[in-house]
Amino acid sequence: MKTLPTILTIAGSDCSAGAGIQADLKSIHANGGYALTVPTALTAQNSQGVQNVFAVPALQVKSQLESLVSDYQIDAIKIGILVNTKTIEVVVKLLKTLPKVSVVLDPIFLSSSGKTLLEKEAVNMLIKELFPLVTLITPNLPELNKLLDLPTKERYQGKQNETRQILTELQNRGWPNCLLKGGHSDEEQANDYLLLPKADAIHIFSSARIQTQHNHGTGCTLSSSIATYLASGENLPNAIKLAKEYLFKTLKTAELGQPSYNIELTDRHGGLNHFVDLIDKQ
Repeated sequence: MKTLPTILTIAGSDCSAGAGIQADLKSIHANGGYALTVPTALTAQNSQGVQNVFAVPALQVKSQLESLVSDYQIDAIKIGILVNTKTIEVVVKLLKTLPKVSVVLDPIFLSSSGKTLLEKEAVNMLIKELFPLVTLITPNLPELNKLLDLPTKERYQGKQNETRQILTELQNRGWPNCLLKGGHSDEEQANDYLLLPKADAIHIFSSARIQTQHNHGTGCTLSSSIATYLASGENLPNAIKLAKEYLFKTLKTAELGQPSYNIELTDRHGGLNHFVDLIDKQ
């Protein structure tokens, strides 16, 4: 019997299915994996933003994780919103029991519409307790600057000539591998930088920028796709390369994957076209 690489996603639930565990679920299956999902938060959101966030009790997160780990072989883990310190504690305990499993952490603090998704006191715990247990973190530029807690005038701009300085910063802090996403930079190309502190190496992944308003869930899609390729046996640089190629396709064809809406709006941000190959054939 052939089995699929099995990826556990621990993240928030997006009822509009553009981001969170719903985007993870679609991305993992589209890239040939099998997704297990544990929601850490229930959000009320749509294509216009996040209206409310409810944290799933840490005990329920713990129960879900114990249920899954008792029955499934976990080949990789993707982590998104963890909301508070109690949930981080639960996840830290889980990861310590799975030391050989690749873990991709997307350190989300705010929704794209500005809603707070991680309690302030949880940020330090995320860095101190969780970072040492993960394979890769995937911050965008605002998230990296928040993690580094830099004054405004010292914040990075996502330029290629900054990457060596950032790598040194990661080395000094003992942080894990970092994929700095370039969506918020003003570089002409969409450049993502893989910074490998232990190897003292930098890899650049570049693609053309896609101009679309339907870009909800790009970070979730990329991180869960990376986890899927790691679970399939790819090394880290190749997993990122393949995941970025997939993300490019989902963005380029995003308008083909939109649902029906009640009203016409010019500024809504829909999700991506996760099943691009399937929809293109219709």
